[in-house]
Amino acid sequence: MRVAGLLLAAGAGRRFGTPKALVSHNGSLFVESAARTLVRAGLEPVVVVLGAAADEVRARAALDGVTLVDNPDWASGMGSSLRVGLRAVGAADAVVVLPVDTPGVTAEAITRLAELAAPDALARATYDGEPGHPVLIGRGHFAGVMASAAGDQGAREYLRGSGGGAPTPPGGGGGRGRG
Repeated sequence: MRVAGLLLAAGAGRRFGTPKALVSHNGSLFVESAARTLVRAGLEPVVVVLGAAADEVRARAALDGVTLVDNPDWASGMGSSLRVGLRAVGAADAVVVLPVDTPGVTAEAITRLAELAAPDALARATYDGEPGHPVLIGRGHFAGVMASAAGDQGAREYLRGSGGGAPTPPGGGGGRGRG
């Protein structure tokens, strides 16, 4: 089973005051830390979608071992980045999707979610019973997710319409993200 990692790091972070990819946390940029976490979880390939300040992210961030792709329509919201990223993961059977602004998510949590991978899989991490990130999407759901991803919603509506996806095994471990 080939499971890819997809890091959504294209947003401008308007409410944050700077692109979240460039936020420094515990000595690393959010984008570096999240990409390393996906790599440590054994996902292959790891695709990082850039948009706002893409040139600055490339200049400042240590992103060895990952594939960088640009979302020219990044300003339209997370949905367009999700579409760009799903197209970029190649022949993966499934993908673990992680937004850049979830620094508490661990490689162990990602690995637990990736263990559920199958072409028809759809699962999401839960924290204290609340849905969060990362999200696992099997190839069989790529077209549906891409068709429903709009604005800043990403896969949220598709997950809701598909029963929300199965939760990760107990002990999801990590930070909560936006749906």
